[in-house]
Amino acid sequence: MAGTLAAIADPVLRAAFREWLLRAADDELVMGHRHSEWTGFGPDIESDVAMSSIAQEEIGHARAFYEQAAVDEGGDVDRLAFGRPSTEYHHGILLERENDGWEFSIVRLALYEPFETVRLRALGACGQEPVAGLARTVVREERYHGLFAQTWLTRLARATATGHRKVQGALEAAWPDALGLFEGTAADELLRTRGILPQSPASQRGEWEEVVRPMLEGLDLAVPAGSPREGGRRGRHTPEFDKILEQMTEVWRSDPEAKW
Repeated sequence: MAGTLAAIADPVLRAAFREWLLRAADDELVMGHRHSEWTGFGPDIESDVAMSSIAQEEIGHARAFYEQAAVDEGGDVDRLAFGRPSTEYHHGILLERENDGWEFSIVRLALYEPFETVRLRALGACGQEPVAGLARTVVREERYHGLFAQTWLTRLARATATGHRKVQGALEAAWPDALGLFEGTAADELLRTRGILPQSPASQRGEWEEVVRPMLEGLDLAVPAGSPREGGRRGRHTPEFDKILEQMTEVWRSDPEAKW
């Protein structure tokens, strides 16, 4: 499948679009690995299997976006996914946070999936094929991840007063990082002014909040105040990412030339 980047002649525009592809891929890769840590440890067998399946699908989506971005690496998807230093990953800080209980993982997923929907719709309308078609396919699959998160969020928030308190605590911890998903760089403005992406990060956040706030308030959860915690889109990550990066890349580092 021919890559979108190969058709973009302007090197500055090409680099900006590649950054956006890497954001999508890196978000999905790191989120998938965090989900995979619940395999065998979920609260029940059905949820264990569901979270494991979501993890597999997220990593599959990551690979699809890496395939589009890897044209400048000679098509070496594994090297692009696992061979970069931490400063060259563009995922949001929210996704690298350690799983601090089932409540936190569900809150994170419930906040991430509406963001992912906003981003995939933007990519689906970007006019750059085959990435646009890929985004339209992935957004349909992501819908089920969101339904799983909302079902569990409702279950946890409405079960008991203690459960509601734990969910609220998880929301307080996750909210600044969730706002950081909308961190912009020079790539966003360039892609918007050149007509490839229809929205600014601020506009995307507004669309996200139109979904997230009613969801939370409907469960009597207080939407936290506070500023975005940023840095991830620019390669500034936490020590938590250093740990998961070592785990994610262990097999690849054992033989970088192998085909896994």
